[in-house]
Amino acid sequence: MAKAQTKAETEAAQEISTILATMAFLKKEMERKQFSQIKDLTGGAEKQAAAVAYGVYKGVETPRILLLVLELGQWEKASADYVQQQSYELTPPGTPEEQYPQFAIVSDGEHQKIFDITFPAHEIDRLPTREEINEYKRIKADPTYRWSMKIYFNLMWGFDSFHEQVYHHVKDDVSGSNAIIQEVTKLLFLESFRLHHQGADLEFKHDDKTLRLDEVFTVGYVKQHGKAAVAAIQAAFDHFRSHQNYVVTDDAGEKHPIFDNKTHLRLSQPRNYETILDLIQNLGPVTDNRDQVVKEQGTLADIAADVLGRLLDVFLRAKFKPEGMGVYLTPAPVKQAMLAIAFHDIKTETPELLTARGEDGKPAFRFCDPTCGSYGFGSVAMGYLERALMDVLGKETSSDIRRDKLFRDMCEYSFVGADNSQEMVTLARVNMALLGAPKAKIFRTSDSLISEQLQPCSYDLICTNPPFGKRKGPAQNDAVLEYFQSDLKERKKKGTFDYEPSVDGLALGGKPDGKGIWKPASSGIDLAILFIDRCLQLLKPGGRLLIVLPDGVLCNSGDRYVREYIMGQKDAVTGQFHGGKAIVKAVISLPSDTFKLSGTGAKTSILYLQKRKANPETPKHFLDEPQKDVFMAVADALGYVVKNNVEDYSTGVLNDLVPIVGAYVRGE
Repeated sequence: MAKAQTKAETEAAQEISTILATMAFLKKEMERKQFSQIKDLTGGAEKQAAAVAYGVYKGVETPRILLLVLELGQWEKASADYVQQQSYELTPPGTPEEQYPQFAIVSDGEHQKIFDITFPAHEIDRLPTREEINEYKRIKADPTYRWSMKIYFNLMWGFDSFHEQVYHHVKDDVSGSNAIIQEVTKLLFLESFRLHHQGADLEFKHDDKTLRLDEVFTVGYVKQHGKAAVAAIQAAFDHFRSHQNYVVTDDAGEKHPIFDNKTHLRLSQPRNYETILDLIQNLGPVTDNRDQVVKEQGTLADIAADVLGRLLDVFLRAKFKPEGMGVYLTPAPVKQAMLAIAFHDIKTETPELLTARGEDGKPAFRFCDPTCGSYGFGSVAMGYLERALMDVLGKETSSDIRRDKLFRDMCEYSFVGADNSQEMVTLARVNMALLGAPKAKIFRTSDSLISEQLQPCSYDLICTNPPFGKRKGPAQNDAVLEYFQSDLKERKKKGTFDYEPSVDGLALGGKPDGKGIWKPASSGIDLAILFIDRCLQLLKPGGRLLIVLPDGVLCNSGDRYVREYIMGQKDAVTGQFHGGKAIVKAVISLPSDTFKLSGTGAKTSILYLQKRKANPETPKHFLDEPQKDVFMAVADALGYVVKNNVEDYSTGVLNDLVPIVGAYVRGE
C-alpha cells in the first residue's frame, strides 16, 4: 500500500509543479518570439529552474537569453547581481565566452523582470526582438567572472557577519554601525595597499623596529602575536594613510590624502582582525569559467573590478544609519536611471568626447558630483563609462578596457567629487580605489557652492543629489549670495541690477521683480536653487546636468524666475525660449517615499539639463539654441518598499524608472 504524502511533501510537490509550469510558459513565450533553440540548465538552487534560449536570424545565432524561475517567496533574489551570478553558475563549463547569456528573464509565476546581464548588469523594460538583438554588441564573458561573482557573494555574507560580530559579540572601540563601516574601509585600504605595492614601499617603523605590511597584516601574524599585532597594524595604518600614491590634487592645487592625520584605526580586538583578514585574504584558488584553476591563491586584486566596487556600496546601503551617513545616499534605481540616460545621450550625440584628450594629454571627459557623499553616482558612472568605451573602442571584454591606457588615465583624471564630510569623502575614496581608481579627485571642501577647488566650465557631466532647504547663518548667507551675483550689473539706483548672462557666471543670488529688475535675493533662498546655478557654472558649454530637486523649484509660481533663468523667456509669437542658460531635456517625477530612509517625504524630481553652447563669435556668451520637446514621465514606485528602515525589494513592486529609461532611449 502506497505511503500517504505528508503535508510538507505535498506542498513541496506543488511548489515544484508551479516552478515547472512557469518555466513551460516562458519557453512557449520564447518560441513565440522565435527564440526557439532552448536548452535546460542544471546545477542551480534546489527550488528554481533555468534554461537558455536563442534564435537564428539571417543565418546568425542571437545572443543567449537566460530563463530563470524562482520559488514563490524568493523574489528578493530577482536582482541584477544574483541573476548575473546565476548566469555564470548555470552555464556549463567549457562554454565559449561569447555564448554566455547576455539577457535574462526572471519570474516566480506572479512577477517578472528582464535584465541586460552584460556589464554593467541592469534591469530593462523589454527583451529586444530577434531582429533587434543581433544589433547589440556581443560581450565576451571575462575568463574568471564566475569566480569573481562567487567571491562577491561570499564577501557580502562575510561583511554582514563581521558587522554583527563587532556590533553584538566581540565589542570593540567603536560605537554604532557607521563607525564599524569606517573601520572596514580602513582595513580595505590597507589590503589594497598591500596588494599593489612591494619591497621597501611596504616597510614602516613601529617600536623602533622596521616591519613590513605584508608580514604583519595577516591572519597568522595576528593569531601568533595578538594585541602586539594589532598595535603594529594600527601603526602601519598611521604610516600609510598619507602615502603619496593616494594623495590627489584638486583644480585649485590643494593636495588631499585619502585619510587625514586625525584618523586612526580604532579596532583593538585581535579576534576582529582575524575575522576580517581571513575574509578578505583567504579567497581560495582562482578558477576560470571552465572551473580550471588558473591561480593557486586568489586576492582582492583578482576580483573583477566592477564586482569588487559593488561591495562597499552595497554594504554601506545595507548597514548605514539614517541619522548619520544615510542622509547622503541616493537609492540605486535613481542613480542607475540618471546615468543610463546621460551615457545614452553622450554615446549617441557626442561619442568623440569619450576618447578625446586635451592639450595637456589628459582625457578631456570629466565627471563631477559636487555633493558626492559616498560617491555613489561616480561609481555607477564609472561602470557606464567602461561599457561606453567598450562600444566606442570595439573592445570585447571589460578586462580589455581596463588594460587600455585611455581608461587607466580616465580613472586618474576624469572623476571628481567633493563633500563637506571627511568621513563620506574617505568612503568615496576607498570605494573608487576598490574600483581601480585610487587617485580619483575626491576631496573635502567646506562649501561646494563657492569653493575654488571646483572651477567653472570644467565638467562634461554632473550627476548630483544636493542638499535643499534654507541656508543657515546670515553672515555666511550674505557672502554666498554676493558670490552668486557675478552676472548682475548694478544700475544707477543702488541695490538694483541688470542681468547679463555669461557661460561662467552666476546670478541666482539675486531675483527679478515684476519689471525684470534684479535685486539681491533673501537669505532664505533654497539651497537647491543655488546648486542649479552652481552646477550650470561648473559645466563646460554643452555639458549635461542631471540633478535631484524638490518639486517646488519646478512647480511653485514663486520660483518661476528660476525656470526662466534656466530656459529663458518664451516668445509669445514664435513660442521659442530666449536668454536661458540651458536646454531642458527631461523631467522625471519621483515617488514621495524615494528618500524615506533619509527621514524625509519631500516630493522630488530628476531634472536633466544641457548647458547651452558658447557663441563662437563671443565665447563668454551663449549661443541661442532652440528648446526642443521635453521628455516628461512620472515614477510611482522604484521597485521596493521601505520596511523597518530597509529598502525591501522582495514585494514585487515594479521599478517604474526601468520603462521610463527604455522610453527615453527609444525616443518615445
